[in-house]
Amino acid sequence: MRAGARVHGAVSIVNAIATGRGAAMGVDLWTEAEVSLREDGEIRVVIEGEPGEDTGLARRVVEKVLEKAGLKGWGAEVRTRSNIPIGRGLKSSSAASNAVALATVKAAGLGMPSEEVVELAVEASIEAGVSITGAFDDAYTCFFGGINLTDNHSKRLLKRWRAPEDIRVLILVPEEKVYTGSVDVGSLRSLSRGFEKAVRYVEEGRFWEAMTLNGFLVASALSQDLSPILCSLRAGAEAAGVSGTGPSVSAVVGEDAVERVREALEGFGRVLEVGVNNREAEAW
Repeated sequence: MRAGARVHGAVSIVNAIATGRGAAMGVDLWTEAEVSLREDGEIRVVIEGEPGEDTGLARRVVEKVLEKAGLKGWGAEVRTRSNIPIGRGLKSSSAASNAVALATVKAAGLGMPSEEVVELAVEASIEAGVSITGAFDDAYTCFFGGINLTDNHSKRLLKRWRAPEDIRVLILVPEEKVYTGSVDVGSLRSLSRGFEKAVRYVEEGRFWEAMTLNGFLVASALSQDLSPILCSLRAGAEAAGVSGTGPSVSAVVGEDAVERVREALEGFGRVLEVGVNNREAEAW
């Protein structure tokens, strides 16, 4: 009873904390999980390359799947690997919870629809304390790819688009980490009218305007440096904004502006270049 799964990452278009509605776009970063079920009752988790990270989310995901599968008293060996920087707003926890959930479901032989796998991962994220809203927008986008607008309170998909594949995404990855559970929710909610406007932009298909407005709002609410956003836009980015609650900044860039925007962002730290992702998660 062993299985694996791969789920991709995402970047924010609109943060959902303030209004309950959020949007995200899939990018070509990934997390893989391998799960082997055991009858000894123990759940052991190894996060490759990140030995100090909390394993509580992965453990809770496995527990919930085993409960649904009627495998009371069972345990699991879980190993994850990823190229998504943890704690930088790049949906590492959503990708990980989805990957562990999908691999565990496959290992347990459950015929669970993909949407239910996502909902289980979201519930586990709330129960493990790693997410404020459950981040349904992030979890859905990591699992299904594309651009998605969701209602996180009701866990509903509101609208979905295929992400344009003629763009690149440059991501500034600062050294410091910011975990969502520690952010000032009140500051974000004080700017709810601005976030509502960003959601309207998404509904109209004006994704890049929404991303940039969201970036200014999140950075302002959380007292983060606006300079990377401004420098990206001045260098020719179509959009730039804080991803999640930061500290990463993602910039959407046409092929002709990649080098200029990269040079602008490299003045602030390490920069990743990725494509978009429109592929659904896979299990084996």
